[in-house]
Amino acid sequence: MFTIFNQSLRRWKWQIIGWGSSLLIIALYLMWLYKPMLQQQAQLKSLFDAYGREMLSFFGGAVDIFSAGGYLNFGFFSYIPVAIGILALLLGSGLVAADEERGTLDLILAHPITRTALFWGRWLALVVALAAVLLLTWLGFALGLPLSGLETTTGQLLLPHVSLLSILILFGALALFLSLVLPSRTLAASVTAALLVASYIVTSLASVNEKLGPINKLSPLKYYQGGSAVGGLDWGSLLGTFAAALVFTVLAWLLFLRRDIRVSGEHNWELPFLRPRPVPVHEAETASAQ
Repeated sequence: MFTIFNQSLRRWKWQIIGWGSSLLIIALYLMWLYKPMLQQQAQLKSLFDAYGREMLSFFGGAVDIFSAGGYLNFGFFSYIPVAIGILALLLGSGLVAADEERGTLDLILAHPITRTALFWGRWLALVVALAAVLLLTWLGFALGLPLSGLETTTGQLLLPHVSLLSILILFGALALFLSLVLPSRTLAASVTAALLVASYIVTSLASVNEKLGPINKLSPLKYYQGGSAVGGLDWGSLLGTFAAALVFTVLAWLLFLRRDIRVSGEHNWELPFLRPRPVPVHEAETASAQ
């Protein structure tokens, strides 16, 4: 299993470096930007009041953006699950299905390795890869903290990343599960992306529209704590998110154990009305004669 784990991490090293370094630079710039914002505090407050609650709901809602949690949520953590969620769902959807569609999964399983070792080795690598990206992001915040003047610590800055990691693992697990249910990796990634965006929109608008409350309870991002986690984690929401991710992961593992590995290409829906119509023998003979 650890051989699979190491091989998967090596395969994803450039994704980790690319995403992690990019987010590190954004975090560093965001911390540097805090002091100039404080100098324009009066003008910015009037500007945000003009935007209204509906617009600000997509950036953490009606919060004090000049506090540590409010600023981090407004400037980064409110929207970053959608951005970096792309990485999680792409890696998750391709954990098994990518090699299967390329026609190499059956060759890998021909080696003396169990399906369980392959699955959990890759899954552990996925979790570590996402954690490594977020660790580089946290490093950007930690390096920029002395420049910012934010009233927080490097340890407190780590807490929003823990909440973000739980969301990324959840959507990565969902993409993995769907890749073993739906006909193709592309479709699984697309459906997961649509659910991620829908969850973001519903949770954002639920802060200004009480009618969305019942629907919002089903939204994973309702339990995402964002920048407000610098004041302390809500362990119930955090553990609930990790538990949901574990459920999808175990279901995907059970499906993989019973899966008939195809040689290459994508599955079909296997629905009767989508199957090609069999050509009668006399029609085939007529067509060949012409």
